[in-house]
Amino acid sequence: MSHDLVIRNGWVLDGTGAPGFEADIAVEGERIVLVGTVPSRGREEIEAKGLLVTPGFVDIHTHYDGQAVWDSHLAPSAWHGVTTALMGNCGVGFAPCRAADRETLIALMEGVEDIPGPVLHEGLNWSWESFPEYLDTLERRPRDIDIAALLPHGALRVHVMGERALRLENATAADIAAMRALTAEAVAAGAFGASTSRTISHRTLAGDPTPTLKAQEEELVGLACGMAEGGGGLLELVSDWNTPDPATEFAIVRRVAAASGQPVVFSLTARHDRTEAWKELLALAEDAAAHGLDIRPVFPPRPIGILLGLEGSQNPFSGCPSYRAIQHLPPAQRAAAMREPSRRAAILSEDRIAGSSFPLITRLSWARMFPFGDPPDYAPPREASIEARAAREGRRPEEVAYDLLAEGEGRNFLFAPLTNSADYTLDASAECLRHRIAIVGLSDGGAHVGFISDASFPTFLLAHWSKRGFAMEELVRRQTSDTARAMGLTDRGVIAPGLLADLNLIAEEELSLPALRMVHDLPAGGRRLLQGARGYRATLKRGVVTYRDGVATGALPGRLLRRGR
Repeated sequence: MSHDLVIRNGWVLDGTGAPGFEADIAVEGERIVLVGTVPSRGREEIEAKGLLVTPGFVDIHTHYDGQAVWDSHLAPSAWHGVTTALMGNCGVGFAPCRAADRETLIALMEGVEDIPGPVLHEGLNWSWESFPEYLDTLERRPRDIDIAALLPHGALRVHVMGERALRLENATAADIAAMRALTAEAVAAGAFGASTSRTISHRTLAGDPTPTLKAQEEELVGLACGMAEGGGGLLELVSDWNTPDPATEFAIVRRVAAASGQPVVFSLTARHDRTEAWKELLALAEDAAAHGLDIRPVFPPRPIGILLGLEGSQNPFSGCPSYRAIQHLPPAQRAAAMREPSRRAAILSEDRIAGSSFPLITRLSWARMFPFGDPPDYAPPREASIEARAAREGRRPEEVAYDLLAEGEGRNFLFAPLTNSADYTLDASAECLRHRIAIVGLSDGGAHVGFISDASFPTFLLAHWSKRGFAMEELVRRQTSDTARAMGLTDRGVIAPGLLADLNLIAEEELSLPALRMVHDLPAGGRRLLQGARGYRATLKRGVVTYRDGVATGALPGRLLRRGR
């Protein structure tokens, strides 16, 4: 008797958090059939001696809503061992959508998730109006990973309320009833739930807030109850937690969860301007769990930071009139122009804030801005900051930052952490890792293509934290069985007979992150920041090798997942 595939002698970290063990794994079709000693041969065999064998990673916070329409290779997440991704987070997406609202949803996605409008205009075929039709469109394209989708509240609200949604008007009882029915329809068709945003950081490029910013409690209850009526799902939420304080806002979420009986996940970051709020929210979530409510925070394993450079969407001088006059030039020519003494003097004398279109510009400081090198350093010390370097050199911080960006071909980046490093350490992420209620995530794979590149979170989690006292078995569990169960998936996330053969073969000692690079491979010639990974010998999706040593094999066994099917 032979098997389709046998992986031999790997060190199996099975996704449960249990101690690793050496074993063979036999695969038939897309399923694991045996874990242990496999006496029979495989039609294909992979020698994994000295390699970690883990389940494929499940990422519950991505934004491939557009890319999944036009691309079968969901890089960069697929490069980092991800075999299942949940998209449609933060209340933004492209369905439901009438033809008249397409520009509105593109503008919202462009502002909130930094996916350029021309890319979306060319890449989206708009072969749908309803959310079920959008799922049908996604289902027609094979991929290298499995994808699942949440119903975005922003698109839903615009679909039901039109201009009133953009004016942030309260939904009427009729509006709520319509949204509830459409949510039930979407979940019945296979949506994994719904998502919403309540943060002022989510804006269009014109500065308009997300349509869901001020949605009332009754509307959120309607959304969650619609999920329940459609068969059940997950409500994903991002909030500023300041209306007027974390406890008051969390109480709303708690009542929504209680009224609907549906699980909730929310983004949890340690902001530098509110250093204790994340601790309060973590405690509130644990108290809710103690009372039988499934409300879990999703946190990043390292700082979420902005990458500022001439090749990216933003840099500290993007709002200066003298810089805007040359921003059309290719980066190398722009850097040369910036080195001209007269232009340098002009840009450095101008107001960087007044002309900026970047909503987070006021949260950036020279004390928390660093040169971003190779290998990238995601936990730089205070003395490496632009401010500290300027003090040592007797210059203004603006001059130091400017000259770094204007060097050479203009390919340098500056790293500006916005969260999870208030004390110049990663202690906030470490503390969340110690709480089993907290979920590792927030990679935003597919989004922020010009100034954030965090789809490498899964690789960073293993490479960084395994060297700092966290067991590799537990780190693997946190992004396999834990995230799969949070999504309601029971057929993956663990290496066991009967489950999907979604697997990673990893050379632990080689696991690392290379430098970022800017590539122009999106529709309409759009560019995006990409970061690969070292150490992945192979990734398997449904028993098929999709990547070998980081290179795609061309196999596309991934599919759209529909909840409950």
